Amino acid sequence: MKKMPRLSFWQIWNLSFGFLGIQMGFALQSANVSRILSNLGADLHALPLFWIAAPAMGLIVQPIVGSASDKTWNKLGRRKPYILGGAIIAALSMFLMPNASIVVAVMPVLLFGLLMFALMDGSFNITMQPFRALVADMTPSEQRNLGYSTQSFLINAGAVIGSILPFVLTNSLKISNTAPTGQVPPSVIWSFYIGGAVLLLSVIWTVFKTKEYPPEEYAEYKGLDANAEVEPKYKGFWGFFRLLKITPKTMIQLAIVQFFSWFALYLMWVYMTPAVSQHVWGCEIGDSSSQAAQDAGDWIGILFAGYSLFAAIFSIFMTKIANKIGRKTVYSVALFIGGLAYISSFFFKGGDIVHLNLLFTQVDVPTGAIFWMIPMLGVGIAWAAILAMPYAILSDSLPADKMGVFMGVFNFTIAGPQILSGLVAGSILKHFFGGEAIFMIIIAGVSMLLGAVSVFFVKSEEKVEA
Repeated sequence: MKKMPRLSFWQIWNLSFGFLGIQMGFALQSANVSRILSNLGADLHALPLFWIAAPAMGLIVQPIVGSASDKTWNKLGRRKPYILGGAIIAALSMFLMPNASIVVAVMPVLLFGLLMFALMDGSFNITMQPFRALVADMTPSEQRNLGYSTQSFLINAGAVIGSILPFVLTNSLKISNTAPTGQVPPSVIWSFYIGGAVLLLSVIWTVFKTKEYPPEEYAEYKGLDANAEVEPKYKGFWGFFRLLKITPKTMIQLAIVQFFSWFALYLMWVYMTPAVSQHVWGCEIGDSSSQAAQDAGDWIGILFAGYSLFAAIFSIFMTKIANKIGRKTVYSVALFIGGLAYISSFFFKGGDIVHLNLLFTQVDVPTGAIFWMIPMLGVGIAWAAILAMPYAILSDSLPADKMGVFMGVFNFTIAGPQILSGLVAGSILKHFFGGEAIFMIIIAGVSMLLGAVSVFFVKSEEKVEA
């Protein structure tokens, strides 16, 4: 087997640069979809059911795209055709999503919003899945920590921009953040326009700056037969299920960690907005249209930007830390910190209104809103590790000729817990907590702590960069 060449830092950077735009779009989705759907008429207790569309699309799309990209080679390459195609659809979906109110004569506005949400998330998944496999394809094992940590940095840099964009447009450019019931605020609409454009441009950068190895060369680096065809037993619908029988044990063990991690993240994305508006701004349960609720919604963008910024900073150091003490230790400690962070948010409530200078704008917020940035530090550390460590651990245990399909199957461990969370969270909130969303954030913390413990049961071998 021919030794795979080491890549320069900028080659690794270009491999994942498109993720900057993808995550900018995903951050806009995460911070604003609950707000958009509420404005369009969705009930608070029904929000988790709408959000199921996101993981459901990933559950369907990622294994299909992963399998297809394993077998693809054309002028654009192996993974890049799917990366570019998904980005085009994602950008179009982002342009359409906040304009649901204009189609009221054609179909129910809430239904259109849901369809655009599903299409947007499905296209994100088409684009994201090959990016994960691309790093494993192009980097030698000892550079995987660097490859996925760089990807984590770019993901979170994009998330910072996407998260604060509506806030900046409102407070710096004075674009309105309010709208009548059934419509979406102009600041959110323009944020989605900008996000869609950046997504497309950043993906184009990766597509044209990265040259994938041709099949023969790739086979030499991975110890494969370039002319070998897929074994008949792994072809077709039933072949996919036969493939699952040879799933590496490391992947199964990581699935338990993923379950607890992504169950927690889903609760945060769905309930952070109502939790902050109720717990900090003192809004009534179900209030989504008052000025206080809209101000809380804008602040969510700042909080999401905060945890993404902390994640980006931690990603810079994560490679060296993981090389020194091991991926599993970094992963477990990061999840433990994240779990404590979620739980600590309960203690930051309301307070006096203070004037805050954010450099790019000034704003008046309750003191409790500022203190929520403390738990966001811990969430950011956990998020950085979730984006990098499981993929770095997993990539060394996967067969090179099935990297894409197994990375796609691994998405089951992301989508599954989110779907379960979506099915049960609304009932838990209604029947146990009377609509007080802050308690869903505490449940997220407990789940993250269980994920930290689960890491110790993962068996893996790792090679680190000298």
